[in-house]
Amino acid sequence: MELFVRGLAIGFAVAFALGPIGLLVIRRTVDHGWAYGFLSGTGVATADATYAAVAAFGLTAVTELLVGVDRWLGLLGGVVLLLLAARALRDVGEVGGPGVAWSDPAAHGRPLVGWATMVGLTLTNPATILSFAALFASIGAGTGGAGGAAAVVAGVFLGSVAWWALLTGVVAGLRARMTPRVVRWLNVASAAIIGAFGVVAIAIGLTG
Repeated sequence: MELFVRGLAIGFAVAFALGPIGLLVIRRTVDHGWAYGFLSGTGVATADATYAAVAAFGLTAVTELLVGVDRWLGLLGGVVLLLLAARALRDVGEVGGPGVAWSDPAAHGRPLVGWATMVGLTLTNPATILSFAALFASIGAGTGGAGGAAAVVAGVFLGSVAWWALLTGVVAGLRARMTPRVVRWLNVASAAIIGAFGVVAIAIGLTG
């Protein structure tokens, strides 16, 4: 139980660090409601739990393989972020109205696709495994055997899910108060930030 609680704290803390993935979840919540945003966040939690499992169960070969191709995965993730940002800005410019919705190719009634895209995007950062390995070592996750490792992984998943439930719940609550003009500028700002993250990811991949 102690390892499970520690896993909860780790999962919540890791998810709390908002980046481009967090912005995407927020945007999906604003455009498509709480359920869609929460399911997207669950996709992030699924990827976090996957990497947590690799670290907790000591799958060294898998870790070395993924970290060995982290440069290419980072480039891929950066390109995807740039494409999403470019599409969002293009659609805002084409429509020109104050209430244009941010365009997300994974949306439009395909929640499972939305979940899967967030899993894929989150998995493009395999260095996360090393972070989990360091955190798990600090809490003694390896001392509980397979049962302890499973408890930590379950905690990470549920802790991450708890954060996304909280975040998307707050965003959904604010959503009804947003005017069309606010939505439009929020779309533009989020697209610009996501695009900047994409540029940085590509630059790191090319120079790493």
